[in-house]
Amino acid sequence: MYAEERQQEILRRAREAGRVDVVTLAEELLVTTETIRRDLTALERTGLLRRVHGGAIPVERLGFEPALAARNEVLTAEKERIAKAALAELPQDGAIIIDAGSTTGRLAQVLPADRELTVIVNSPPLATVLATRANLSVIMLGGRVRGRTMATVDDWALRPLDNLHVDVAFMATNGCTVSRGLTTPDPAEAAIKRAMIAAAHRTVLLADHTKFTNSYLARFATLADVDTVVTDTGLDSGLAADLAAAGPEVIRA
Repeated sequence: MYAEERQQEILRRAREAGRVDVVTLAEELLVTTETIRRDLTALERTGLLRRVHGGAIPVERLGFEPALAARNEVLTAEKERIAKAALAELPQDGAIIIDAGSTTGRLAQVLPADRELTVIVNSPPLATVLATRANLSVIMLGGRVRGRTMATVDDWALRPLDNLHVDVAFMATNGCTVSRGLTTPDPAEAAIKRAMIAAAHRTVLLADHTKFTNSYLARFATLADVDTVVTDTGLDSGLAADLAAAGPEVIRA
């Protein structure tokens, strides 16, 4: 088993059990405890696990939200495929929203140069990426910037969305389950996401497969509010069918 495969297995076990133990992992994965400790250190650096005495705990158990910079370094190939598949959901012209996030950030990077679009964002990094594109008109929502996610929130971000209507909102989420819908740790970000969806004719969720076993504090949408889910082939086919039964089309890229 390669290191990346082993680390994904460790992460899966941690999320299922709530905690993993170094000695047990070493015995069951047939590697040394030193190898497991290196794996846990690597996963902690990506913001997915937090080391504790003798093992590690998934960050969602701590109510901890990985920083955007850390999330940008995780599952990069999957996020690239998701972003490219999402291009099929773009209008020929008109207006779109791109929510703050690591996978939605990939979409911003691959937007085509042959479409005249108005792009509304709530992320200074996304605005910076898009502002130099001659074919795009970029609107940046104001408000307080959350350092962990680089998303703008609160009233100055919310108020403009009341008066906007866009063709498609491309949304990010921290967690998504059939029972709870789309969730995020921060209520202020949930409020912005809810307003973005309300301002859109169609909603497209961009989320890698790891998001579909997570649930967080604040819900901002149900699956019935989403028209299309674009994810990667790591999503179990049975879970994909359950998601589709709740309303949206599910695309595994």
